[in-house]
Amino acid sequence: MNETPKLRKYDQLIESCRALPPMCTAVAHPCDASSLSAAIDATRLGLITPILVGPQARIYGAAKTAGLDLGNIEIVDSPHSVESAARAVALVREGRAEALMKGSLHSDELLGAVVKRETGLRTARRISHCFVMDVPGHEDTLIVTDAAVNIAPTLAEKVDIVQNAIDLAQSLGVVEVRVAILSAMETVNPNVPSTLEAAALCKMADRRQITGAILDGPLALDNAIDLEAARIKNLDSPVAGRANVLVVPDLEAGNMLAKSLTFLAGADAAGIVLGARVPIILTSRADTVTARLASCAVAVRLAHARRLDAGRAVS
Repeated sequence: MNETPKLRKYDQLIESCRALPPMCTAVAHPCDASSLSAAIDATRLGLITPILVGPQARIYGAAKTAGLDLGNIEIVDSPHSVESAARAVALVREGRAEALMKGSLHSDELLGAVVKRETGLRTARRISHCFVMDVPGHEDTLIVTDAAVNIAPTLAEKVDIVQNAIDLAQSLGVVEVRVAILSAMETVNPNVPSTLEAAALCKMADRRQITGAILDGPLALDNAIDLEAARIKNLDSPVAGRANVLVVPDLEAGNMLAKSLTFLAGADAAGIVLGARVPIILTSRADTVTARLASCAVAVRLAHARRLDAGRAVS
């Protein structure tokens, strides 16, 4: 008898959401076929219940172009992308949506509405971005942060970036979260600031200023994810060679790492923004259908984890 083929990581992630209720999601400005299709595909799989926010005529035009039937999906009319972002955020503040999803507007427009002090969705945490990456040939799912939001984060900001990634990993069911603080080397060098920050972050984890994971750093990429490379460097660490969270020094390094994995190694990258009141699904026109759906599934798992935490807090 043939065995059932092992599901890919993203397939397993999406499958894990089938028992969870669809997440009401405000989709900001889905005015092209790509972004609208992503929302409708996620709806068909039962991941989300969308509220489409944008110019109604353009949304219907995009649906016609893509051959999509919008059925009874609610549409909140808005004149332009900036207003679409504001109205989508307002739906969250009103309690009508528990996630945001980026449509065909710029990420800066959506996040600009999110971070507004009076009308946005800020929390005490720094907002940061994670790629949840399915890399062919690599056993573990890799979380890469931050490759899209924080350009040159300070040490204080990296504390939130790391904690956001740990919380994400836990919501995805990772039993042992192993965080590698990346640099160009695995030794602390006073002339390389990222190595000093890596060492500080690890000591902060020792003092429980960062919780929920094992941290090590500085680590170079090879000895963070490859056991043989770690062995050759004589690194005795529960993280070295086995990291499932990779924290990069800055946005440039993170962007290049994520895109190298995507375009050279054939990885899929699901994007999510954390640190706001709700998960923010960030998709790109270059994403595969599977990656877009995985981004929605990641948000569903996050929202579910937050509901559980709220229930425990009440009890």
